[in-house]
Parts: sequence; C-alpha cells; structure tokens
Amino acid sequence: MRRAVLRILGPMSESAAALVWDVPAGFNFARDVLDALAREDRRGLLFVDAAGDRREYTFADVAEQSKRWAAVLRDAGVKKGDRVVVVLPKIPDWLFCMAGLLRIGAAAVPSAEQLRAKDLLYRANHSGAIAVVAHSSNAAEFDAMRAGAETVRTWLLVGSERDGWVAADPLLAAAQPWDGESTVPEDLAYIVYTSGTTKDPKGVVHTVAYTFAKRMQAAVWFDVKPADLVWCTAGTGWAKSLWNVLLGPWSCGAAIVLHEGGFIPEERMDLIRDLGVTVLCQAPTEYRLEVKLPELGERWTLPKLRHCVSAGEPLNPEVIEVWKAAFGLTILDGYGQTENTLLVANRPGTDVRPGSMGKPTPGHEVAVVDEHGKVCEPGEVGDIALRGDPPSLFRGYYKNDEETRNSRRGEWYLTGDRAQVDDDGYFWFVGRADDVISSGAYRIGPFEVESALLEHPAVMESAVVGSPDADRGNIVKAFVVLRPGYDPSDALVRELQEHCKRVTAPYKYPRAIEFVAELPKTRSGKIRRVELRQAELQKKGATAASGFV
Repeated sequence: MRRAVLRILGPMSESAAALVWDVPAGFNFARDVLDALAREDRRGLLFVDAAGDRREYTFADVAEQSKRWAAVLRDAGVKKGDRVVVVLPKIPDWLFCMAGLLRIGAAAVPSAEQLRAKDLLYRANHSGAIAVVAHSSNAAEFDAMRAGAETVRTWLLVGSERDGWVAADPLLAAAQPWDGESTVPEDLAYIVYTSGTTKDPKGVVHTVAYTFAKRMQAAVWFDVKPADLVWCTAGTGWAKSLWNVLLGPWSCGAAIVLHEGGFIPEERMDLIRDLGVTVLCQAPTEYRLEVKLPELGERWTLPKLRHCVSAGEPLNPEVIEVWKAAFGLTILDGYGQTENTLLVANRPGTDVRPGSMGKPTPGHEVAVVDEHGKVCEPGEVGDIALRGDPPSLFRGYYKNDEETRNSRRGEWYLTGDRAQVDDDGYFWFVGRADDVISSGAYRIGPFEVESALLEHPAVMESAVVGSPDADRGNIVKAFVVLRPGYDPSDALVRELQEHCKRVTAPYKYPRAIEFVAELPKTRSGKIRRVELRQAELQKKGATAASGFV
C-alpha cells in the first residue's frame, strides 16, 4: 500500500532545497487517502476508551464512518464552504466527523472541550458557523450560548439525546454512506482559533492544500511506515493532534492510537508498552513527567517503540538524555505552529545536538531575521521566519487583515518566536518574542534557565519570566513545582540559585524563586508564561512569598 499512498501524494524529497510542492489539482484527503487505504483489509485505528477497553477499526471502517458523517452533515444542510464548530472528546466520531467535513469541502472549526459558553459563542459568530457538532458532555455550555449564536441553524449531538438537539447517533446508524464533493487546493478546510491573551482569539485559516502538505511531517520527521502504530497524544494540542493523528500517519498508511483518557504518567507508559506503539509523539510536559518515574527502563522496557518525537515547545536536553538512557532512543524535537506545520526539526538519520531545534524541513526556507528582514549572522538572536507561501502555511487570519499583514516582514512570515543559528545551521530556541527577559544590559531567554532548574533533583517543572524591578527593569523570576519529598524553604531557594549559576551563565540565574503547586498551561501542555508575567505586573514589584534574593 505504501507505493499507492506515495503515488497519490507525490514524491517526497529529503532535501529542503530540492522539494517542490505539487498539490494535486483535485485533491481530497478523505477520498484520495482514506478511500484508497480502505481497499486493504488492515487496522487503521486503535481506540482505547476512558475505562481502558479497546476497539479496532479497519481503514474500510474509517472510510465508511466518514462517509456516513458526510451524509448526515449534508442532510443537516451543511454544504461546501460552510463552517461547522466541532467540539467532541477523544472518541472515534471526532475523527470520523472531521474526515466527513473534508469530504464535503466544509470547514471545520475544531475547539477544545474546556471552552466555556463565551468562548464558543465567539468562535461560532466570528466564523459564521451554520452548524455545531457537540457531545453530551459539553452540551450545557452550548445551550448557554445558543440564544446569541447568530448563524447556527443545526445542533447535532453525539452520545445521547437532549432537548433542542438533533441526536447524531441514530442518524449515523441509518445513513447511506456518501463520497462527498470534489475539492481543489484553495478550498477552505479549517479555521482554528488561537488562544487570546489581551485580544480576541485569531482564526487561523488552512485550505485543502494544507491537508496534502501534512504528509511531509509524518514521512520526514515521524518516519512513519505502513506497518507502524502511531500515537500522537492529544497533549500536543487539539488542532495539532488532529493534524498529526488524522492527516499525517494516515497519509503514510499507518494505523493510529486514540485514547479517550487523560494523561497519567504511569498509565501512559503502560499503554505505550501494552498496545505495542512503534512511533510516539508527545508534548514536552508529558516526557518531563515520565522521565521522573522511578522505574523507567525497568517496569517499562517498550521493546516495540522505535521512534520518538516531541512537539509543542522545546524539550530540555536532560529529558532527552534520561529517555535515551532508559530506552536507547533519542527524542527528536520539532518546531511548528498552528499557522504552519513542522518548520524546523531534528530528523532521523541526522546528527542531533541536544537542546537544538534542528534544521529546516523539506519545502521550507527558514531563517532567523532581524527587524529589517535581513538574515542574521550565526549566533545573533532574531525572529524565526519562513520565506514565501508554501501550502503548509496558513492563508491568513480569518476576517483580520491587520493581523495577517502584521505577521509578514517583506517576503518573510514571522512566527513570533526568537532563536539563533549556529555555524553549522542548527537552530537554537530563545523564547517567544514577548518571553525574552530584558534585565540590566542582558537579554535572557527563559528556556535556558528552565532547563538548568530541571536538572536539579528537587524540580519537577519550572517556568521563568521577567518580574518588574526598579533597578534592572526586570529580574529573572522562576516558578518551581517541586518533586514529592521536597519542601519549599529559603535554603532550597539558595541551592537552586547556586545550581543555576553553575550550569548556565551566572547572570541568568533566577533572582526570585516562587514555589507553586502547578503551572498554568494550555490544553496542549505549553506553559502559559503570559499569565505569570501578568501576575507579576499586577504585583507592581511586590516580592514573592519565598525566595526574593
């Protein structure tokens, strides 16, 4: 089947300079990938529910269920080009519904289960959604915003019946599978809303061309083969998980794992072992907590696991080292965004420099540029930027021309992240543009300080931000989650500070340390430093309860 899938999606060059994106004129992921795979009688999806029960679906099952969803959505009035808000838990119908929308050529607006009525209302109204697909577990939030939903005409509910909703389950059972509509690369596929901090969320627009382009990530970075069982955990982000689960591995003909349950380190390691996962993609937070387990490499040997990658934010070098010592596998770090795909990565078969982002991926000319759009010299910190307009890049922010223009600097798309490139072309992450700390005469990236702290045996997690200071402008402040068996104390503050001075440049050490029970995070596991910064600003220079030195 691999030859067939590759023929459908075109050749894949290993050279970034040589790759030319050639999106087929009439490409439709559901038809050209799923329906092709359905001709073979083999597993396409392994679902593990919250209770631990398992169910397998062949690719034929996946294709048929997506066709049933296409028929139900069509009969509910959804047409090509319409927008549909989808909020479903990690269950097979989530994937089937999303694939069904691709069949129709309608745009999914995938949203997290944790969103409240206000957030859901904004997404529905801003996108002009004509339908909502929800689950019984979150229907109450939709009911609370229903009166204000200006364009929604159809409310489909999965999992039960509820007043005011159309029950999807009996309709799916009775539906006649429908192949869907023809689509072209320019047709709308997704509008994914980024988290708003000081402004309303922005709607990231991706087209059908993007669903084709995602194969590069799975083939080049995931190294996916048809015989693999791939698990890209939802901890890497709802939108990213969807794309990495549905679009990437299936484009390469591999089966995937979908787990309904939440993240518990011990349970996750048990499942990786017991399910026979061969390719694993997790968030850095998940890897960080797993390497703290005392029986790593003993209770968990993971004999079938052959390849590991990390996505969401940079992975600390010490985590990579512990994982390799336990399993003999190097976790390959990769960098991408909701607005694009994998832009920079450590790739299989290349020299990995722990802590580095790696090098640009095929089809992407990525550089670090200065404020004028000039490529920076090696070692100079600047903005990570992508030249041109490949199909892997979003088409713009929905109904927001100003933000779309602001994301460009001449021919470069600006990611909003800062980095430097060494003499050999490896990228080294510094931080979000607004995460970089100006302290005295220095500019300090939080990642280095967080990595230094993580090397200390007392530290489970850490987040570093700038805290306002009358003399220095800002000081480096660390928020630290301690491992079990360690208690906050002034002595531990001093110990951590001296530790940081030893393992990184002394001027970078955290002059303030605050011990916390947990860190604020996005659904994808990324630390929300912006919340910590805002809290520090509100304190107006007030010292932390412990450890201001």
